[in-house]
Amino acid sequence: IFKRSDLAKDFITGGQENVGLRVPAHTKALTLLKKFEDLGGKGIAAPSANRFGAVSPTTAEAVCEELGLYFDSGDLILNGGQSSIGIESTIIDCTGSVPKILRLGAITGEMVVSTSGLNLENRNSPAIIRAPGLMKSHYSPDALVVIDEIALPGEGQIALAKFDTSPGAIRLASPKNNIEFANQLYSALRYADKIGLKIIKIKLPEIDGIGAAIQDRIKKSSFKL
Repeated sequence: IFKRSDLAKDFITGGQENVGLRVPAHTKALTLLKKFEDLGGKGIAAPSANRFGAVSPTTAEAVCEELGLYFDSGDLILNGGQSSIGIESTIIDCTGSVPKILRLGAITGEMVVSTSGLNLENRNSPAIIRAPGLMKSHYSPDALVVIDEIALPGEGQIALAKFDTSPGAIRLASPKNNIEFANQLYSALRYADKIGLKIIKIKLPEIDGIGAAIQDRIKKSSFKL
């Protein structure tokens, strides 16, 4: 997030004096941006492909399920396959003298410090910037998410592969590590809703690396307003 220039009008920033910029890593998205630039474009203003507060889609099929009813006849989905990371990107506030992480993601604080040579501002200091994913309740499926409890028969279970499936529980994901955990989490939550589960028990992964971001998403998915 940066201080906006004259290119970023109010309809892009929502009236804020800052603008959020991201450059995707996917070749199809980069090609789209390059083609638009060749036509004289300065960048594409667009929200994420999910409804507010809901579990984010990680495939084109999930985007269609999530938003298809709102499409006009000429709307298209750019299909780049399964999301390589799975959870949302890190949001970094670069409007101050040092960077501040507003939303945890695959880019960790250690990476930011190593790349920029700057220490991070305390993440718990008051946030005045409106950004996605800062509410206590977010990324929530219809099912109730319960953390670090044994799954009972008929309940969904998400845990690292080293943990056995509880008797009678429905195993939704068995990632081998935190990278796989991040990649599989949302598709597992969406599948649980698809088959009508009422309760999902999730064992939190270790906080190392992307684990902190995974824990953040799980805790927000378990918080009901």
